[in-house]
Amino acid sequence: MASGQSFQVECRLKEHQSGNYHWHLVRAVPVHDEPGRLVTWFGTCTDIDDRKRAEEEMRELNTALERRVSERTAQLQSANKELEAFSYSVSHDLRAPLRSIDAFSQLVREDYHDKLDEQGKQYLDIVGESTRQMGRLIDDLLHLSRVTRSEMRHQPVDLSAMAKQMIAGLRQLEPQRKVEVVIDPDMRVVGDERLLRIAMENLVNNAWKFTSKRDHAQIEIGREIQAEEPVFYVRDNGAGFDMAYASKLFGAFQRLHSTREFPGHGVGLATVQRIIIRHGGRIWAKAAVNEGATFYFTLPREEG
Repeated sequence: MASGQSFQVECRLKEHQSGNYHWHLVRAVPVHDEPGRLVTWFGTCTDIDDRKRAEEEMRELNTALERRVSERTAQLQSANKELEAFSYSVSHDLRAPLRSIDAFSQLVREDYHDKLDEQGKQYLDIVGESTRQMGRLIDDLLHLSRVTRSEMRHQPVDLSAMAKQMIAGLRQLEPQRKVEVVIDPDMRVVGDERLLRIAMENLVNNAWKFTSKRDHAQIEIGREIQAEEPVFYVRDNGAGFDMAYASKLFGAFQRLHSTREFPGHGVGLATVQRIIIRHGGRIWAKAAVNEGATFYFTLPREEG
């Protein structure tokens, strides 16, 4: 009051009737006359006890949440270390007998070649192909594990340019195929370029693979707006699938087509889903048997 400056403070005041202390916000503003002399004070005293209690409850909730997040993070880090150790152990333990099977089947083929009839040689071919397939499954399992654990580095990513590179590579591998491809321009997102490349390769390669039996194959890679949100998609007019089994799409080693129809191990879409989820997005699909499939996914927008 001696300084003549505005005043504000939060303090606990005792209620006369109940004897309870409540938090109050006390304000005082000086009123001056035209020459600038202090004439009087205007003040308020507002009960803010409910607000202070809510703030204290919020602080307690935030503290508890931070503690839980810290505990869960530590648990997740521990689980990731265990998963990494398990993956390498599985890789080593499974590869050793596979190498033995492959090596001894080769020895039998070389040392007993003259004593084997055609059926025996065919059996050895089956053994060799089975060991190689098991090796590829182990590689896929380890790859899926690494996608989950790898550190993410966010940066602007051009999905359009990425898709064009992939289609160009597929055309070089199979120049005899005539595939009509449409790619929307300027599809930019923010994410880990390495992981998004893996996801896009799986989706584009699947579209290319499942249209292989079409005389006039069509693939479309684009973007549309759904519920005011940009949604990216990879669409084809290939084999498609029955939506009754859509829940199995993103499970590891789940396949809706036999390997005789289309090669693969059923790990690609599981990998794609993990990558999209790690980016904070969603992925789903719509399809019909022999009428093609469309895979939709969301990603963060490019900052700018």
